[in-house]
Amino acid sequence: MSSGSIFQEEKNPRGIPKAPFIANVEEYLGGPDGEVEGPLKQFQDAIAKYRYMDANLTQRRRSLEDKIPDIKKTLSMVEFLQDRRESKDKADDRDDDLEDDDDTKGSGKPVTTTFELNDTLFAEAELEDTDTVFLWLGANVMLSYELPAAISLLRSKLGVAEASLATTIEDLEFLREQLTVMEVNTARVYNWDVKRRREKRLAEEAAGKKA
Repeated sequence: MSSGSIFQEEKNPRGIPKAPFIANVEEYLGGPDGEVEGPLKQFQDAIAKYRYMDANLTQRRRSLEDKIPDIKKTLSMVEFLQDRRESKDKADDRDDDLEDDDDTKGSGKPVTTTFELNDTLFAEAELEDTDTVFLWLGANVMLSYELPAAISLLRSKLGVAEASLATTIEDLEFLREQLTVMEVNTARVYNWDVKRRREKRLAEEAAGKKA
């Protein structure tokens, strides 16, 4: 048995190493008198590393699952503002028609909405036709964007977040498979050692009776 890393060279697309499955415990340990404490310690270290990665990815998954709905809501709002702006521009181009003039006045009326200040506090606001919006980018940064640029940015961020969530879920499934493999390896080596000790004790007792 190698004294180096127990991980295989095979990895998933994000570089998480695949766990080896110990098909023949005796062969893996180097024979019937092979030492088990070292391998078991390696297995426990590997399990700890997998669990650490699992905890980090689980936290990342929760963060993305919270972020994606927020991005979708923001994108929907900006698209609404863009549609409203485009409708007003089209109505302004038809100012020869009195009915279209009435529509223009209607489309220019402010829209009353509510927005969230914190988890339990909401406020009312009136939305007027605008060409720009301010987007919160995190890290105490807020920037102004033209509506088309804001929509493009939000769609890009949504695509990245959804792709990241998909790969995170895939990595979590892969990690849990590797954890299962390592736990099975640990149980197989432990049980093999228990069986070996029992057989050795029975052999010694039989030899003592013959003597």
